[in-house]
Amino acid sequence: MEVSGLPVELWQLILSYLRLPDLGRCSLVCKAWYELVLSLDKTRWRQLCLGCLEHRHPNWPNQPSVEPRSWREAFKQHYLASKTWTKNTQDLESSNCLSLFRRRKGRRQLCVGAAGEFSSLRAALAAASPYDCLVLLPGVHEEQGEVLLKVPVEVVGQGNLGDVALLASIDQHCPTARLCNMVFMPARFTSVLYKTTSGYVQFDNCNFESGQLQIHAPGTCQVKFCTFSQSSIHLRSMALCVLENCEFTGSENASVTVEGCPSSDRNWACKHLAVLAKSCTPSMQEPDPAGCPTAKQDGWGESLLGPVRTCEIVVGEERSSFLSAVGARALLGSAQEDTEFRENLQAAKEEECPALNSNSSDSDLHSDDEEDAQAVYKLPYQAHSLSHTLADVTHSRLQSNRLHALQRDLKLKSLQQELQQDKEAQSLANSLQGCIIRQCLFRDGKGGIFIYAQGQAKLEGSIFRDLTYAVRCIQNSKVIMLRNDIHHCKASGIFLRLSAGGLIADNNIHSNCEAGVDIRKGANPLVLCNKIHSGLRSGIVVVGNGKGIIRSNQIYGNKEAGIYILYNGNPAVSGNHIFQGLAAGIAVNENGRGQITGNIICENQWGGVDIRHGGDPVLRNNLISCGYSDGMVVGEHGKGLIEGNVIYGNKGCGVWMMSSSLPHLINNEISHNSIYGVAVFCRKDHAADYSHGQGRSESFQEEREGAGGENDSDSEEDYPAAQRPISVALVELNSINHNGAAGLHVKSSEALNIIANVIHANCDDGVTVLQSSQLTCIANNSISCNSREGVLVEAECQVELRGNGIYENSSHGIVSKGEGVIAENDIIGNHRCGLQLLQAADMKVTKNRIQSFRDYGIALFDEAKGLVQENLIFQGTSKKSILRPMSNAEDCIIQNNVLLTFKKRFDMECMLINPPARPHIEGGAPESCTAADGQRVSSITTRVDGGCHNHGSIFCTIL
Repeated sequence: MEVSGLPVELWQLILSYLRLPDLGRCSLVCKAWYELVLSLDKTRWRQLCLGCLEHRHPNWPNQPSVEPRSWREAFKQHYLASKTWTKNTQDLESSNCLSLFRRRKGRRQLCVGAAGEFSSLRAALAAASPYDCLVLLPGVHEEQGEVLLKVPVEVVGQGNLGDVALLASIDQHCPTARLCNMVFMPARFTSVLYKTTSGYVQFDNCNFESGQLQIHAPGTCQVKFCTFSQSSIHLRSMALCVLENCEFTGSENASVTVEGCPSSDRNWACKHLAVLAKSCTPSMQEPDPAGCPTAKQDGWGESLLGPVRTCEIVVGEERSSFLSAVGARALLGSAQEDTEFRENLQAAKEEECPALNSNSSDSDLHSDDEEDAQAVYKLPYQAHSLSHTLADVTHSRLQSNRLHALQRDLKLKSLQQELQQDKEAQSLANSLQGCIIRQCLFRDGKGGIFIYAQGQAKLEGSIFRDLTYAVRCIQNSKVIMLRNDIHHCKASGIFLRLSAGGLIADNNIHSNCEAGVDIRKGANPLVLCNKIHSGLRSGIVVVGNGKGIIRSNQIYGNKEAGIYILYNGNPAVSGNHIFQGLAAGIAVNENGRGQITGNIICENQWGGVDIRHGGDPVLRNNLISCGYSDGMVVGEHGKGLIEGNVIYGNKGCGVWMMSSSLPHLINNEISHNSIYGVAVFCRKDHAADYSHGQGRSESFQEEREGAGGENDSDSEEDYPAAQRPISVALVELNSINHNGAAGLHVKSSEALNIIANVIHANCDDGVTVLQSSQLTCIANNSISCNSREGVLVEAECQVELRGNGIYENSSHGIVSKGEGVIAENDIIGNHRCGLQLLQAADMKVTKNRIQSFRDYGIALFDEAKGLVQENLIFQGTSKKSILRPMSNAEDCIIQNNVLLTFKKRFDMECMLINPPARPHIEGGAPESCTAADGQRVSSITTRVDGGCHNHGSIFCTIL
């Protein structure tokens, strides 16, 4: 392209020498010249922008090494902002036209200093006309008394910043003023550098040292490219003011204090500031996609973890197949390394870790003859009421697809997606009210921003580091925080209390000594799409009736719980990825509550969720996986409704709980955990106590003292579950499969109800009852294909087994050394005895259907006693039915049992028809035990009591 015959390069060289007015005139010549002027962005426009004494680098002070997208656009925005003070339509003496003319053509320049027209600022102001420019010559200018600013003027320091120092206290009484390129120091008689209660003031490229600015409504201000050293700004009832590209260091208190509700009496400048604020608002950009538990590394500070590890859920394989930290680092490397790693991993899996299938626990090798015999004698049982749930877990491909679909459903949402769906959040993000603070740096001081007494502030793109706290918002105030970086604070990064609220979104909050976000005393903010990580304590703390909506955040690498809820804290926690924490993912303690739904909680060192000491949350539809300890812990006095969660691949138990805590574990999938699927202990077992004393040094004294009686007035209405008394711990409608030890391990001294669960293919017993001084009710469960017994009951345990289907376990169907009732169960196809009573067992065994392929249907040994009556025993290959003891025949009554032999294959008499295969639940499988309004509803009806007394069989007494 050529313009008037010259190459573009020569035109660019020529135009690079022009001044700003000449560039503007050239751009108006034609379209070709306009494009030529635009092409000078990185040359002439950059020189003009950086050469102006009234402002600094567009990305100062946070990123001065990063160039703006357009130097011309940055220069334009600075220029327009610097002229805001001249837009006042009010005039003291003349019409608008004459005022405009005087501002542009008739304004004078008055020099102040030793070589100037006036020796002091006070004298120059006395002689100044409206909109004159007062130039302070290099040197120190000190005013002995308070300086009154009565006419609108511009006060500019000559030379570079630092050449002019002004020691004065200025009180503005005029509608508008601008001060630029000076160092402000306090006069000897006051620490107030500047104050106004009605007018608009604009500060550009100034330094403030050891003093304070006071702006009271209806006054307002715009502060840009200024440095505050041990100085602060106090804003009272501010309708709208703007602080941009400023640096605050060494403050003894808060650097910016915002007090009072925004005034309805607006200054003339508010509409211009609103336009300016909207024009400078950065667009909401889509963040990099971040699936759990990968967090993209960026320039927002170093994590204490180093590279963030990656976890891949592998269904149906050994625990060792989870990706190690070394493997995760390989995933973060080049594409070639990634491919090689996957190939090596796949080879290792094929050689060392063969996949588990649905029959992995029933893997004994049999001859063809045995298989044929089993085919003849096998009773079909697949049509029971829980067969649809069993079908899901017996096919590893279906289970894998379901898990991956769950991960897709729980994918993190971007801020833009959240704002599109949440109109309240969108309204807050777009609001322009109170104090707007953008691209500022707060460092090395006590506090960043303090908002109280219904004050409002909006913080965007700022950095808060090495402070005692970054933001403190209290007393019904509101703070909006977007894309800020908050790190290395000595206390909490963001502190909200006393009914404070607002929006905290898309911030990077890390490496703070206390909580990243601290919510207390009725505070109720929206916390969306933040990265909260590498803290020395918890990521988010909700304390003392604190509320809040915590959604779509990445919370990782914190030394204590990712989210810690206590003292009646009651947040809504959903859609977060909480991973790689050095303690629990979520801890609910000291009467904490909360609705915890749809989160991915993985790779945490302690339990994924830890509930103790009166904690009573509702946990629904979370994925809790790959933890280095138990998936979920319900400790002493913990409560809660745990429903619809997937608890997968943890190195400890899937769920570790105390029966004394009375939790309700309903409709969860608990699989592929390294130890027990569900472990139930009594209150005296302290094996997994919360010994590290989480939160022990945090300042919770006020909340602790008020926890007993300071509940929200609507707390009972918000949380109706708390009103319903719970008397028995409940494990219901869960799928417990492919765990590394027993599916359900019970060692408890309290009552426990185990109802309608699918317990399948675990690497030990299906259900183990080692201690049960009160009744453990095991009813309507499907217990199949486990590596040892279907149910094992140890001595002195009280159990009731009723309506269960116990199928194809690798050892005995039921082994009991304890007391109780075994009634109306289907005990079919187990590889050894269907039912075995040992030692001093004292059981009532009635109306069961029992079959064993190669052993006795019922076998009684040692001192076993009780009543064996009206059972239906199907013939197996061994032709064995009942083995009875000879030593205590008088204590063991066996009568009215029926043996059915196979006359031909598919003999209808030898089918599980009337009733159909158990578990048989009237009306099909029970629905979820939670009502639509969130209230917990127990699906258990009247429990049939039964069992044996410690001193002997009640059946012997009756007979």
